[in-house]
Amino acid sequence: MTAQPIRILIADDHPVFRFGLRALLESQSDMIVVGEADRGTEAVGMARSLRPDVVLLDINMPELNGIEATRQITSVQPHPVILILTMFDDDTVISAVQAGAQGYVLKGAHGVETLRAIRAVANGESIFSPAVARKVMRHLQGDVGGPDDPFPELTPREREILHLVACGLTNGAIAERLVLSPKTIRNQVSTIMGKLDVSSRAEAIVMARQAGLGIA
Repeated sequence: MTAQPIRILIADDHPVFRFGLRALLESQSDMIVVGEADRGTEAVGMARSLRPDVVLLDINMPELNGIEATRQITSVQPHPVILILTMFDDDTVISAVQAGAQGYVLKGAHGVETLRAIRAVANGESIFSPAVARKVMRHLQGDVGGPDDPFPELTPREREILHLVACGLTNGAIAERLVLSPKTIRNQVSTIMGKLDVSSRAEAIVMARQAGLGIA
C-alpha cells in the first residue's frame, strides 16, 4: 500500500518565499500543499479547518505572531505538527518549543535540509537547525540567563526595545531612535509580546516595569 503524502500548510507573509517553498514541496512525491496563509489568524483558522499533517510557520506575521499562532493551533486536539521556518537565529526557539513547536529551521537552510526536517517532524521527531539546537541544549542545561536577567528569552535587541516600550515610546519613536523601520519595530514588539505571553502592549509595559525596565 502506498503511504499517504504529508499534507502541509504554509504560513508566511512573504509571497515570494511561499511560492518558492511551495514549488519545492510539490516537487516531492510524498508531500502535498493543502493551503497557504499570509497572517497568523488565517494560519490558525486554516490549520483547524484543513487539518494538515504539518504547518510550516513563520515567526513574524501580521495580526498574530508565530509563537501565539503555535500556541492556539496546538491547543486543539488532535493538532498538526508545527515546524517553525524563520530568519530568527535567537532564543525565540525556546518560546516556540514551549508553545508547542516540534521543530525550528532557519530559512537560509538548503532545500534538502528543509525537506528532511518536514519528514522528520511528520514522523514524530523533533528537529532543529544546528545553531538553534545549541541554544536548546544550553537552555536545557540551565545556561540561559541568570538570576539578574528577568527576561532570558529575549535577545539583547528585544530587551532594548522592551525597555523603550516601557519608557512610553511609540513604535515610530523607537524606530527613529534605533534607526530601524517602523515595520521592523512593530514585528519585534509582536515577537516580544509572544515571548512574554502577554496579549497587549499595556501588559508588556507592566511586566517590564515590574522587572525594572523603563524606570529612570
